[in-house]
This record gives sequence, C-alpha cells and structure tokens, in this order.
Amino acid sequence: MSLKKGVLKSGQFYFIYDGDCQNFVLEDRTKRGLPVVENNIDESVGLMAEKGRFYDGNGRGHVVPIRWYFPKESYTLEQVCKFADTLDNRYRAIMEETCPDY
Repeated sequence: MSLKKGVLKSGQFYFIYDGDCQNFVLEDRTKRGLPVVENNIDESVGLMAEKGRFYDGNGRGHVVPIRWYFPKESYTLEQVCKFADTLDNRYRAIMEETCPDY
C-alpha cells in the first residue's frame, strides 16, 4: 500500500497518514517491506490492522502488525500521535539496550 503522499506526522519508527476520509493510518517503519498476509483486528489494541509474517532464526513464523487503522469518528489525530509516540519510545528503548553506541 502506498500512502506516502498523505503523511501527517512521522517519527523515527512510524508514519501517520491521512489514509482516506474514514481512517488515520499508523505504519510501523520497522516492518517496511514485509508483505501483508492478513487483515484483521489487532487484539492488543482493538483496531483493524494489516499484518505480515517474519521468520525468526529458528524458522518459526511470527505474525505482526504493519499498519493500524484508526477510525476518524472515534480517534483524533492527537490520540493517534500518542499511540505512535508510545510505539516510538518502545523501539528507542530496545535500540538503546541492544545498540548502546548508536
């Protein structure tokens, strides 16, 4: 999905798009290039999400959210930004722990 033209806000690890007249879309930049294998509700947040699958070093497949769709009738851009900043902070903490010299 190419939504790049409607970027409303971006962080180190995310983009927020004005997806269409019904949704804001939050894209996890760490999942770039991962093909979408399913569209369903992300149970952790209760939102429709596009999900992809990656395989770990042991060959186990893991399905992870790539994009979340926030209905504009229920969420403001500020609420989406708050969720995105939480995502950004989580990845920064992981990066600082695993790559302290970065």
